[in-house]
Amino acid sequence: MNVTKKQIIKIEESNLRNLSVLNDGLNLSVQTLNKLRKNLRTKDNFFTQEEEISFFKYDKPFINGRIKFFSKVRRFIAEKPNASITKQIKYVHSTIDKLEKHKMRNLEFFQYTRQCNNTLDHIYFVRGKDNLDFPVDTSHYFTDPEFSTSHDNLAAQVIGYDLLSNYYDLELEYLNKKKENVIIEEVSPAILNGLSWTASKTDLVEIIYALHSAGAIRNGQAELSKMAEVCATLFDLNLNNFYKTYAEIKNREKDTTKFLDHLKRSLEKRIDLDNAK
Repeated sequence: MNVTKKQIIKIEESNLRNLSVLNDGLNLSVQTLNKLRKNLRTKDNFFTQEEEISFFKYDKPFINGRIKFFSKVRRFIAEKPNASITKQIKYVHSTIDKLEKHKMRNLEFFQYTRQCNNTLDHIYFVRGKDNLDFPVDTSHYFTDPEFSTSHDNLAAQVIGYDLLSNYYDLELEYLNKKKENVIIEEVSPAILNGLSWTASKTDLVEIIYALHSAGAIRNGQAELSKMAEVCATLFDLNLNNFYKTYAEIKNREKDTTKFLDHLKRSLEKRIDLDNAK
């Protein structure tokens, strides 16, 4: 069993956007669950109630939880829209909402599991101990009574929930990073293809501080670091030391706003030339 668990975990750590990997994980999990069922039937009984509880609380849910996980991820990939990244992100959020709603319907048992509680294990994870005074997963009544208890399927759902939550979080992280890259790849070439900043970096920092001081960007609420980051991206420059550059600008003995003054004179000259035509 330990060898099989390691094999399944290794598959989980592979590329789960690959359907063949998901199929491998699902097939291995189903085969293992069938082996557990056969092994259980070859035994007369569990030696102790503690062994029975351990089997239905940990061993079977570990495998059954993976079956639920791999199946859900396959369906998630199949139903994911072949659309913009924004719509794909919306789809992931919608899937997470459904997962959370299911958790809330079984919140009491989720809490029981999270708290590592064992006070009701003799009811939840022993066969033939159904108690209608406690919430029961109704699917239990349609399964093999020799291979199920009232709550082992819910225990598998908790495991599946944890695996799916982590998977969806990673998917969101992947899509958000991809979205950022797409914005850079799509916008930058369209606007700045063939353009580059040919004045000095100091001149650019002078403009950034001037725009910030004048409240020209978000009424002065934009962060200087963000403005510098945007300019660095647009012009493919390294502006990591822009604070130091600004300190050098402040320490100029004369012409503190040298580049801005140059811009003003250049524009005035052009206007005069245009008006003279």
